[in-house]
Amino acid sequence: MRYRFNEFEFDSESLLLTKNDEALAIRHTEAKVLAVLLEQVDTVLNKEDILSLVWQNKIVSEQVVFQNISHLRNLFGIDAIKTFPKRGYQWQLNTEVVTPETQFIPDNLHSQNVFDSSQQSPHLRLAKKRGFWQLVGLTCIIFITFVVIYSPNKLVLEKSHSVIKLAYIPMTNLDHKTRAKHEDIILEDAIFEDNSDFDFTVLSHLDTELFEDAIETEYPKLSKTHRFILTGKIRTYKQQTYLDFMVTGPFSDWPGQLSGSSKQDVFEQMQRHLKQQIIYDFISKPQPLDLKQARLSIAHQVSPNDLIILRKLSIFYYKTDELEKAMVMADKLINLAQSQNNTQHMGRALLYQSKILTKKKLYDLSAQKLKLAIEQFEKINDLKYQAQAWYYQSWLDNQQKNYPAVKTSLLKSAQLAFAAKNKLGEIEAIIHLAVLAHNYHKDGDKTLYLQQAENKINAYQLPNYHFALISYRYATFAEALSEKEPHLKEVLKLTAVTPDHWAAQSSRRQLMQHYIKQNRLVEAQALIDTITSINASNSYLKTLMAQAKQQTNKMISHAQRTFEQAQLVGNRSLSLDAALLLCNQQVNCDFYSQYINDNATASWRSTNEIKRLALNP
Repeated sequence: MRYRFNEFEFDSESLLLTKNDEALAIRHTEAKVLAVLLEQVDTVLNKEDILSLVWQNKIVSEQVVFQNISHLRNLFGIDAIKTFPKRGYQWQLNTEVVTPETQFIPDNLHSQNVFDSSQQSPHLRLAKKRGFWQLVGLTCIIFITFVVIYSPNKLVLEKSHSVIKLAYIPMTNLDHKTRAKHEDIILEDAIFEDNSDFDFTVLSHLDTELFEDAIETEYPKLSKTHRFILTGKIRTYKQQTYLDFMVTGPFSDWPGQLSGSSKQDVFEQMQRHLKQQIIYDFISKPQPLDLKQARLSIAHQVSPNDLIILRKLSIFYYKTDELEKAMVMADKLINLAQSQNNTQHMGRALLYQSKILTKKKLYDLSAQKLKLAIEQFEKINDLKYQAQAWYYQSWLDNQQKNYPAVKTSLLKSAQLAFAAKNKLGEIEAIIHLAVLAHNYHKDGDKTLYLQQAENKINAYQLPNYHFALISYRYATFAEALSEKEPHLKEVLKLTAVTPDHWAAQSSRRQLMQHYIKQNRLVEAQALIDTITSINASNSYLKTLMAQAKQQTNKMISHAQRTFEQAQLVGNRSLSLDAALLLCNQQVNCDFYSQYINDNATASWRSTNEIKRLALNP
């Protein structure tokens, strides 16, 4: 049976889900749960019913029912499936059963009176319609068969092919102090211009390094005419060529690393990799983490030897807290990289395993993986990722409460980033050192390194929004809210042209909470009046404002919007904040309470302990 609702269509036999005729990735059990709900749309199904119909005789926890329901709500909206407390679940969206007649007969045929259908019985009219379309189908089959048999050389069946429009800024050549040489640009142009998969535009007047350092301001200018922009940095070491590239899109970036015997070799590898449509789906629109993960799994099955896809899949398991799967994927990446003699990806996989183990609080094992990662990076003189590895080392040093070791690791990270011409990595390491110096009450170091970071931003002539990081840290160091306020205001001033920068969003939220606490509602409202972007963070500000004004209906509406938007972009912390507010208002509390129980991190639980306990007195 086929069902149509909103812009979706679902086949309960093949378990195929499409949106606007485009197939969507959906897990097998989610599809089976959806089929059960649609087939019994008038029934409230309890967990036992769903377990029996979907999992049959398999022994599974009742929790799997909620998890699959939750994933379906992420796809179709939280109102798609209603929870009836202590009873079960029921499908809520207006749904049409797609029959052969509704599928194939155009609407205008229903209203035409060509055959004087008003005088015929419904069965006769239906039989004639069926006969007409069967005749059309049979004629088409006969025609195609004839052409294939008798004119095989004249029949050209072309696969629908969408050309990828890709703007390209010439690579930064790390072997030289200047941008790419003229002959490099000619080679790069030839690689793309020779390929029918790309509509390629070179932005030869721009510079990769400068673009990446000012991406928050530069991409919006270019995106009006160039939706996807490719940049990269290339270097050689011991007769091997290494390429770090990135495709920037409206929603996010797609980074990748390649190595080969020559520049032409790595450019051709990059070209083959960039043909994959999943890249442009990822960076062009927000999607829930679960959906991205499912699509990555499919992409990995299609391209099992693509190291970039495999690494991305491991990262998404990490983001969804499926740490064991993330570790397995990283192991797989190590083995595959080893078989391909790819030291670059072996090092990155080991580095990521260290990060996973740190999150699992297995610090000794994490340190072992980190040491192995550094050894791999040293083999190929990869200074950028050596810098990142020493940054991770500072996390382990901090677990040992060893400030001198923390300081040594972060200074080394900054030095390596400087040598790799990675300005932002260098500044990040210095600012992080200032933050940890504050935590260890090393006030002299805190001031010294924050000033050093500010001097670096000045020296590198970076855009103003980078200075916002300094003001933001001064706000972090201040103890009283009244002392934080001027620094947070300064952040908003410095990010006036980049209002969605994370520092601006965090500062706006802190100021909003501060103003509401002091009953300064006019100033709080002014914060909302200045925002123009539609995103989860701004919806949450509107939620807080409505709550402060005791506008309950507005507050619930904004909170639900916040939850949906945060879910869509994978912002788990904000999803939890919105869920907590809605649960406190007794809005679908069983759903939101379960979401909190399943997704709350230790730090979020600690911060919201009192509010959370109030839900379960």
